[in-house]
Amino acid sequence: MKATFDFIPKNVRSIKKNLSVPELIEIAIKNGEGVLTSDGSLCVKTGKFTGRSPNDRFIVYDDVTKDTVDWGKVNLPLPEENYKIIKSKALAYMQNKDILEFSGCIGSDPDYQFNVHVFCEYAFSALFSKFLFINNENKTDKTYIVYVLPGFAVDPKTDKTNSDAAIILNFKEKTIIISGSMYCGEIKKAIFTSMNYFLPELEVLPMHCSANIGKNNDVALFFGLSGTGKTTLSNDVERRLIGDDEHGWSDNGIFNFEGGCYAKCINLSPENEPVIYNSIKFGSLLENVILNKDRIPDYTDSSITENTRAAYPMKAVSIANDKLYGPHPKCIIFLTADAFGVMPPVAKLSPEEAKNFFLCGYTSKLAGTERGIIEPQATFSPCFGAPFMPRKPIEYASLLERKIRQHNVRIYLLNTGWISGPFGIGKRIDIKTTRKIVKHIIEGTIENSHFIKDSYFNLTIPEYLDGINPEILNPINCWENKENYKQKAIELAKRIEEQIKKHKE
Repeated sequence: MKATFDFIPKNVRSIKKNLSVPELIEIAIKNGEGVLTSDGSLCVKTGKFTGRSPNDRFIVYDDVTKDTVDWGKVNLPLPEENYKIIKSKALAYMQNKDILEFSGCIGSDPDYQFNVHVFCEYAFSALFSKFLFINNENKTDKTYIVYVLPGFAVDPKTDKTNSDAAIILNFKEKTIIISGSMYCGEIKKAIFTSMNYFLPELEVLPMHCSANIGKNNDVALFFGLSGTGKTTLSNDVERRLIGDDEHGWSDNGIFNFEGGCYAKCINLSPENEPVIYNSIKFGSLLENVILNKDRIPDYTDSSITENTRAAYPMKAVSIANDKLYGPHPKCIIFLTADAFGVMPPVAKLSPEEAKNFFLCGYTSKLAGTERGIIEPQATFSPCFGAPFMPRKPIEYASLLERKIRQHNVRIYLLNTGWISGPFGIGKRIDIKTTRKIVKHIIEGTIENSHFIKDSYFNLTIPEYLDGINPEILNPINCWENKENYKQKAIELAKRIEEQIKKHKE
């Protein structure tokens, strides 16, 4: 208990460390934080914040970070003196309160683990931490401290923040303060961002991707932004899941940062996503999911938010790998959901091309997904996770290229979006076809194809794949109006090239 009091004021009323799942649920219900559902999960509502608040996330600007962080719209600076004032206020706020502590670690590779202590005002925050992190401590001097205090409000005028909520990352001190928000994703992504800062210095590539492993000990990685199919495609009943979101690539191989999953559950059904659906059971945590009168979750109801979530430990996942790590990957798949209908369903990438597509991180936003979007829009997120990458994108992309070359990894671009025309005219590539293509990639049978060069994106595409309609492999074949295809393809290729050039400079 000695270490605990190095991090929090001595006049905290009580500290309860590493309580069991039933104990945390019991406290949460007693304190009115949530209710039990029909399947035994704890369901909570997170108030005005039902997702991350990027404008309220700050990195402390100091002698360590001033030249190493890619400052800008994503990585907002907070002066070190303001951090010290906010931290003193946060510690004062904790006085005379009952605090729940989770102590564990981040990273399943013992050579690159960080211990983590999460001090929580609410029981459900501690429950989330127990699910998402690894439930043992390593003998390391690398330790992260996280204060999760939704009831603590900063002062935007005096503290130099943008609102009364703030997520503050101090890399020099290895401390995180989360104030004003009950949304659990802030805990997860603050730690992820911190790992993404430290690991490249150790020649470890941090990755926003899912990973699975086959019977032949072959690892596949899936990179992709929201809506591209990353979670769905990596949850393959013929393979074992290493992790669904955050991984590192070290000299030892691939390792999961986390000990659990934090899945979107809007429109979740046992037919379409049985692995996720069946992982939600007693002890799991639901965020902002609507319950009917019998406390049965209605996953189709988005009246609170589209971003409904479920958190659960990896041990609840039926296809989870016994270990949260694996050897170096055999193949990597970059996912995009092209709503313009012009990108090929699959293309083979060289290490240099992989570096370039990693830098641009292209997918599409669809009409209706955000206010003001009335037609598909190209969106770019370098490294397929720009909000969580504090260093310059080229640092991560160059490290990726080095590892690809070192381990002779096969790389593919997979389009899970539209064919025969853009969104509203064409149709989305059906999931069965996409799964067949993934199978060809993972098993290596795609290499038996004859490849040609696409005329607009200069991509290397197969002419034929067993079980796949050859017409769709070169998407111009599916368009009635070839001139419209050419125009849209040229426009998108130019946008992608601009993004690559921007992040290489």
